[in-house]
Amino acid sequence: MKRCFILLFALAILAGCGEQLYQKTGNGVVVQLKSSAKTGAKQVRLEVINDNIIRVSATASDSFSDRESLSVLAQTGVPQWTVDTQNDTLVLKTKVVTALLCLADGQVVFKDSLGNILLSELKGGGKTFEAVTLEGKPFFKVHQVFDSPADEAFFGLGQHQDGQMNYKGQDVDLFQYNSKVSVPVVVSSKNYGVLWDNYSRSKFGDIRDYSPLSQLVLFDKMGKKGGLTASYMRKDGKSVLVSRVENSIYYETIPDLAKLPEGAALKDCNVTWEGDFEAKESGVHKFRMYSAGYAKLWIDGKLIADRWRQCWNPTSDLFRLDLVKGEKHNIRIEWDPDGGESYFSLDLKTPIDAVSQNQLSLYSECAHEIDYYFIAGQNADEIVKGYRTLTGKAPIMPKWMYGFWQSRERYKTQDELLNAVKEYRKRQIPLDNIVLDWQYWPDDKWGSHDFDSIRFPDPKGMIDQVHALNTHIMISVWPKFYTGNDNFEKMNAKGYLFQRNLEMKHKDWVGPGYYNTFYDVFNPGARQMFWDLMNDKLFSKGIDAWWMDASEPDMHSNLSIETRKELMSPTYLGPGAEYFNAYPLENARSIFEGQTTVAPNQRVFILTRSAFTGQQRYAAATWSGDIGTTWHDMKAQIAAGANFCISGIPYWTMDIGGFASQKRFEKPNAADLDEWKEQNIRWHEFGAFCPIYRSHGQFPYREIYEISAEGTPAYKALVSIDQLRYRLLPYMYSLAARTHFDDYTIMRPLVMDNGNDPAVFNITDQYMLGSSFLVAPITSYKARSRMVYLPKGKSWYN
Repeated sequence: MKRCFILLFALAILAGCGEQLYQKTGNGVVVQLKSSAKTGAKQVRLEVINDNIIRVSATASDSFSDRESLSVLAQTGVPQWTVDTQNDTLVLKTKVVTALLCLADGQVVFKDSLGNILLSELKGGGKTFEAVTLEGKPFFKVHQVFDSPADEAFFGLGQHQDGQMNYKGQDVDLFQYNSKVSVPVVVSSKNYGVLWDNYSRSKFGDIRDYSPLSQLVLFDKMGKKGGLTASYMRKDGKSVLVSRVENSIYYETIPDLAKLPEGAALKDCNVTWEGDFEAKESGVHKFRMYSAGYAKLWIDGKLIADRWRQCWNPTSDLFRLDLVKGEKHNIRIEWDPDGGESYFSLDLKTPIDAVSQNQLSLYSECAHEIDYYFIAGQNADEIVKGYRTLTGKAPIMPKWMYGFWQSRERYKTQDELLNAVKEYRKRQIPLDNIVLDWQYWPDDKWGSHDFDSIRFPDPKGMIDQVHALNTHIMISVWPKFYTGNDNFEKMNAKGYLFQRNLEMKHKDWVGPGYYNTFYDVFNPGARQMFWDLMNDKLFSKGIDAWWMDASEPDMHSNLSIETRKELMSPTYLGPGAEYFNAYPLENARSIFEGQTTVAPNQRVFILTRSAFTGQQRYAAATWSGDIGTTWHDMKAQIAAGANFCISGIPYWTMDIGGFASQKRFEKPNAADLDEWKEQNIRWHEFGAFCPIYRSHGQFPYREIYEISAEGTPAYKALVSIDQLRYRLLPYMYSLAARTHFDDYTIMRPLVMDNGNDPAVFNITDQYMLGSSFLVAPITSYKARSRMVYLPKGKSWYN
């Protein structure tokens, strides 16, 4: 009997051809690959999560790491599954999914119960490992490539300001930044999803960095080869301060500004680049214009980009040109920095073959192993359900959250805040939440959580008055501490604060500038103390909800990604580069776990400027950051919000009206004032049909009665939109229940309800709110109608 058992065990672990081995574990298998595997992988592991979800891990090391995921929760219970070998292939089956693993090279192919291929790693495995060392520790750069049929579409990846809905054939750099939120989750139109479990800077699509313009043959405006003519002109345009030839236009970060010519301060000049270029090879070239201020770009006389963005928060425009080697094209760029320190660059990626561009490609710069979860479903809702099975359910938010919020940057005194609430109540305009944004503290005491005693002499009384007016109050808290205040000293004494921003002597932008740093969210003790400090001075006074700003973390804006990683390193868990994207997740965890311990019967609500995989379980919603007051920015939010929500995190919002305003709206003439009013009306129309309806921004003030006087058409329109939102509240709250209990998605890309209609894949300016409302915002000035695509198979009415 004993000999028989040994023989059976040997047969169980010996499979495939030659010396290939697999070992069966409690929930899957581990396959030892041949040492000569071209992929660099030594082992591949399959783990069954449930009938629809299989985890795939591959390592180039001798063993897998034992790290616990920050995003994916521990799973309990394993369904029935079988494993067998067929020639050189291991076959693992659940009721829904079959995973085929090639024992020679580790390639994994997923099929449905009928044998149809759902997803296939590239032939040969599609895996690449490159050894790297960070802070003395060994890691890998990892790259996984999958086949993708031509008719496939990809959605998700978080929230990006590129106006893209379908990411098939596109490139997405996955890192956190103000107005950019990276969630490495892909949802396919072929009814599967991939959760890429990695926290470092990652990439979707072509993993190459953008390169300088010198990748092209450049000519100045006189036709001489070598670069473009750069003219730094006085603001009045009457004289040129500096003229020179530049073969690279790269002023993207603060250190890059040192490359600007002497005698041409950005506050005093505008810049024009002129000349011609030729491609060194034929094919599609991918360009990126990164700009703040006013920027225009023409190719062969055709206007390609025309943008404005506040000088301290640039944005990217992506465009592609199919170029022929040696064919000359004219280029002209005009840049008005609009206010001093500002940023501009133009760079590109040279052609790659179309097959590679259109594959499903995921890359991370710091990993122990390749680690992803394959999620199968009959539709996108089932894929989102699988994502939340892995990462946690979204709680039902407090009922008031679904009403209207008013905010501004900022209420400078408690009287300003209270008067805003009283004005809404006096005018009988519905309101549920007032927000106290940053700098309620003394100027030199950021992180103290103290109220300035002159401007806010009675914070508890202020909060009580807000509540007496049947309104809730949310307050802004940053993970940031100025040196010298008591909270800094308490956190620093325990080793809970990052030190490199202090060592580099970076000052912020407030007043004379102050030395500061952020706390290490990956340290459990730091998270606990961070909450304790908030509880002591804020929650105990009756604060209802939390605005967790700068959670990327934005320790210092407009620095390179490499410097930003250095500033948050080392973390309690490892190098900053390894955990770079997960900061907002753990920051939300601080508040959620802290508040539920102190007040277990009160619903937590957090608004955060960044997010990461799993953040929905911490009652966290996300807003789209400090966008500009332009029609372009407004339109870009539609695809940004829809893709964010299909990434699995259901609560998203934006600054209605845009955060930062063009100067022409601050002291408007009659025409600009009319545009300002209309833009705000259109933005409110859009915002009222989002998961969270919230107005916020810098001057001009965004209160409804500040935008237009009572009795005017604009005022009546804004009030009627607010009232409409309140008529929708029963519908919104029912969607909230479905979101929690059924893992539903409130703001829905059209593919979620119309997956069999390829026409919806590339629609960037429509979405569904629940199953009943197709939302198609108007996003251009003076438009009184627009084309709307009505998906097939539905009965629509206006």
